[in-house]
Amino acid sequence: MKRLLTAAWLIPFGYSSIFLSPQPIFVFIVAVLALLCYREYVRLVQHQGLAAFPLPGAVLGVLLLVRPNLAWTDFLVLSIVALGLSLRSVDGEHGFRGSFASAAAFTLGILYIFTAWRAAIGLRALSPHWLFFGVALNWAGDAAAYYFGRAFGKRRLAPLISPNKSCEGALASLAASVLFGCIYLPQVLPPLSLPAAALLALAGNVAGQLGDLAESALKRAANQKDSGTMLSGHGGWLDRLDSSLFSMPTVYWLLYSFGLAP
Repeated sequence: MKRLLTAAWLIPFGYSSIFLSPQPIFVFIVAVLALLCYREYVRLVQHQGLAAFPLPGAVLGVLLLVRPNLAWTDFLVLSIVALGLSLRSVDGEHGFRGSFASAAAFTLGILYIFTAWRAAIGLRALSPHWLFFGVALNWAGDAAAYYFGRAFGKRRLAPLISPNKSCEGALASLAASVLFGCIYLPQVLPPLSLPAAALLALAGNVAGQLGDLAESALKRAANQKDSGTMLSGHGGWLDRLDSSLFSMPTVYWLLYSFGLAP
């Protein structure tokens, strides 16, 4: 019941944010969601005994999110900041090994969370339908994986990371996402061919499933069941959006590779 009640407001909120909100409001919503996801990521990192530097990470992440034109030098600056923070965190107990692990976790968190949400802004700038596709293909895939996996799942997909996921459920997720993409994209974006829609859905689904496993691995390492408690019945924001954090940049990168995105 808690999951249904949360979904009852979460789905309309997501739909209205994507299709109805003015661009400045949308960017503000994305920034808030990115910060909430980053907050939960920091919590998982801290549970592993690493320094997380939450405030510098949040500031740098938001700057990467809203900076008009990213360049490789921006990521060079990020690496330098991470190195500087890591040297400050050196202590007698953990030594340089712990400090550089903290720097890696710091850099990964910013790239993992904020560049994914920057892709969301880029997708919506192309068309709200692109962003909806990048998120909704995971909804279709997750639903198929859950019901098909419970009914027919026998072979474990990644037993050490997520024991409940099955190979059969993963294949059902892939099929459902491709079917969704082949139905949805040619209807709302007619110039797109059916093979291109299938390829985008397939790549987005594979990325989304990897994102789900990546977040599960983070929780396993931190010995946590959920990333947070803000979404009753769903855990945290990172639990709910882990697949999208991989699928959105994947879809955007493919569109960029096809010459459809700037």
